[in-house]
Amino acid sequence: MHPVDYIIVTIYLICIVLFGVILQRKASEGIESYFLGNRNLPWWVLGASGMASNTDLAGTMVISALIYALGTKGFFIEIRGGVVLIMAIFMIFMGKWNRRAKVMTLAEWMHLRFGSGREGNTARIISAVANIIFAIGSMSYFSVGGGKFLGEFLGIDDRYASIFLILLALVYTAVSGFYGVVWTDVFQGILIFIAIIYICAIAFSTATIPDTFSVSIPGAEQLQTWNFTEWSSISPPITVDLPGDYAIFNLFGGVILFYLFKEIMVGFGGGGGYMIQRYFAAKSDREAGLLSLFWIILLSFRWPLVTAFAVLGIHYGTTKAVIADPELILPTVIAEYVPVGIKGLLIACFIAAAMSTFDSIINASAAYWVKDIYQAYINPQASSQQLIIQSRWASIVIVVVGLLFSFNITNINDIWGWLTLGLGAGLSIPLVLRWYWWRFNGYGFALGTVAGMVAAILTKAIVIPNLNYAQFQEYALFLIPSVCSLLGCIVGTFLTEPTDREVMDNFYRVTRPFGFWGVIRQNLPANSQAKIRNENRRDILSTLIGIPWQIVLFLMGIMLMMKRWDNFGILLFLFIILSICLYFNWFRHLSKEVRV
Repeated sequence: MHPVDYIIVTIYLICIVLFGVILQRKASEGIESYFLGNRNLPWWVLGASGMASNTDLAGTMVISALIYALGTKGFFIEIRGGVVLIMAIFMIFMGKWNRRAKVMTLAEWMHLRFGSGREGNTARIISAVANIIFAIGSMSYFSVGGGKFLGEFLGIDDRYASIFLILLALVYTAVSGFYGVVWTDVFQGILIFIAIIYICAIAFSTATIPDTFSVSIPGAEQLQTWNFTEWSSISPPITVDLPGDYAIFNLFGGVILFYLFKEIMVGFGGGGGYMIQRYFAAKSDREAGLLSLFWIILLSFRWPLVTAFAVLGIHYGTTKAVIADPELILPTVIAEYVPVGIKGLLIACFIAAAMSTFDSIINASAAYWVKDIYQAYINPQASSQQLIIQSRWASIVIVVVGLLFSFNITNINDIWGWLTLGLGAGLSIPLVLRWYWWRFNGYGFALGTVAGMVAAILTKAIVIPNLNYAQFQEYALFLIPSVCSLLGCIVGTFLTEPTDREVMDNFYRVTRPFGFWGVIRQNLPANSQAKIRNENRRDILSTLIGIPWQIVLFLMGIMLMMKRWDNFGILLFLFIILSICLYFNWFRHLSKEVRV
């Protein structure tokens, strides 16, 4: 990089640290301030922060590589997690359900659902440990992508670059807590939008894609040749014939349905980590819906960005040389097409994308140690100052462990697949059952979670390396942990007594979910039951509208950058129809919170 670019990046880094120092006093008011911002942050701040946290650098590199190598098929593959399809479910009902619990962490939620006795404590501890493990895995994944990007520009080893990024995020996050996370995310979100506008403008005005072109595929010996119409089609094929590492996607139609089922299941489970932290911090049901809507709209701009990188990568391949590693499209495009000065600004923008994810993971995961282990069982009488000190030490330990694991990761797409499919599946089954089945208890949750985690690790370590058919790896990675987790849930539930009826009555009155709650719902007055049923029916129908609405919205940005105006027109028509339906069935009812 040019010295001017280094100066711009340095100014950005100094500003981020200053943000943390300025907000330190706010975070030091108490543990609720440190982890939830005292629940008084505006919905648009929480939504913008969520968008910035989702626009991670590692994921952007993976998605750009998929769009570059596979076209629109790369978008459908990212239904596995990168499309963040669970946001439509959070927007309609899951966001407000989480907010109604009025807890600080997912693990603390277990006391609301299963009680504060041995059953609830078992579920709470297991949930806290599972979320910390998932956070460490996520930290490892995100640090590899960030290090790969920054190392390319600074000319240093990827590991040193990732250490630098994470330690910097640790400094301002540990100091300023959730206030620092969300407000720096807003600032970094502005930088991300600068990058989106600039890269999209370059791609739209300068890059042209020929009727046929060649791209590289990871692990393949030969280049893959595409016809532009096929590459940019919005109709996913039943099967494809891909070489190398992407051979796992060859049963394409089945894989996409599989991903869709998995993502809907995760959404119906209520999620975890930094995403639900935004809903725990929301002021009301209405604001939970508004922050989700804003989050989705902002997140839709990520897709023109990754498509612009893909288009510029193909243009580079047709005019100079095909990029050998699709995961290096971002640094290659920036190095080739961006002038001095602007290059430093864009690098700062993408460092911001990495940092906004790091800070959210660090803050959310530290809460599980402080709130659900240290304060709950080790030192219940701890002062606010002691809890904040524990929060900072927990942040440091989680970061260090995540970095150590990251040194063994070479392929970011590979670890992303395991996190979203393997470990994600192992944790999702108990998360789903807790909302919709009254008989499910804390012991079933604990056993199902442990069985799912162990199965996910063993599947990745033993089964996948010995599975000769690459196209079945994704299925094995998901199905084995899912089945083991489900069996654990059933065995743990039926070998133990149901949760105390008073605990379940209180949980249902507070959150009001749909599902198999008839024996609990009948204890409510008839008029309350009718109101809850009406809200539940409306939410189910709105979800059936909201999921395709989000998919169509994101695809429109891709078609815009590919200049497929025929497809864009079709999608725009569908988007208008779905938006009208969503308005009448969901948006206009946002203020009508059911009171019980």
